[in-house]
Amino acid sequence: MLVHDDHTPLPSTKMMPITSDRYRHFDREEWAQLRASAPLTLNEADLDRLGGLNDPIDLHEVATIHLPVSRLLNLDVQMTLDLRRETANFLGTNMPRVPYVIGVAGSVAVGKSTFARLLRALLARWPEHPAVALITTDGFLHPNSTLESRGLMERKGFPESYDTANLLRFLRAVKSGEPEVTAPIYSHVVYDIVPDQLVTISRPDIVIVEGLNVLQVGTSSSDFVSDYFDFSIYLDADEADVRRWYIERFFTLRGSVFQDPDSYFAKYAHLNDDEARATATSIWDRINGLNLSDHIAPTRERAELILRKGADHRIERVHLLKR
Repeated sequence: MLVHDDHTPLPSTKMMPITSDRYRHFDREEWAQLRASAPLTLNEADLDRLGGLNDPIDLHEVATIHLPVSRLLNLDVQMTLDLRRETANFLGTNMPRVPYVIGVAGSVAVGKSTFARLLRALLARWPEHPAVALITTDGFLHPNSTLESRGLMERKGFPESYDTANLLRFLRAVKSGEPEVTAPIYSHVVYDIVPDQLVTISRPDIVIVEGLNVLQVGTSSSDFVSDYFDFSIYLDADEADVRRWYIERFFTLRGSVFQDPDSYFAKYAHLNDDEARATATSIWDRINGLNLSDHIAPTRERAELILRKGADHRIERVHLLKR
């Protein structure tokens, strides 16, 4: 989140590699082979539409990494739906069609949003499940007015800044097979929940839930967000690389979104290069880096699939939980 305070900057830390024998480990070439005969259903125009700020993606990366992920998930979706159908037959009941839910977690600036959009597009092109919804947990942040009253504006993006009870209600409704479920809408321009506006999902086959802390377990509720996931993915990278990507993205936003006079961050639009770099570095070191090290990174090995990025944003290693 783009917020800042006046605390002393924290030192940068390097993320430890995955060595657990709970996972199967693949390099790029090994993982790419798992694509098998899955067709590449995206083109350059799709990538232009789905790509993110300072998060380069090309068709080779999609074919190497994203297609095997979508093939794996397609198989798992079908097995899960078959199991639910057989269970209903066993019980002699008519169970509602329940969406398959995927959680996508990771740091600010690691590329979650781009990955989630690409995954949605690929999964929707499999004939078995064309209706794929994408929900971001930004919509479940408390409104700024609530955060200000609780003294949490400088903790925006941390676990306590989310309306977790509302997010859990949303997921319960999804997993209950309700025909229509609504979620709040968040504006990155005004940096707040959009009042009186909701997004509605209607009987999707798959729901992707993307957010910073979706694998967190530290809530006051008896259930957790991740309890409702059928599959979870964590995007991983060295903290130093993510920090650099964040600063690069700040520079890009300074020349685009921040120029909008309605933007919450319009005050940053006219910073010179040195001021912009100092501001972005300060925000990362005091806020986003702290959230990553204290809250996001510790959830990494709760994911069933970990995608490890290198300094060039490309996935270098893939770690798949053994079942």
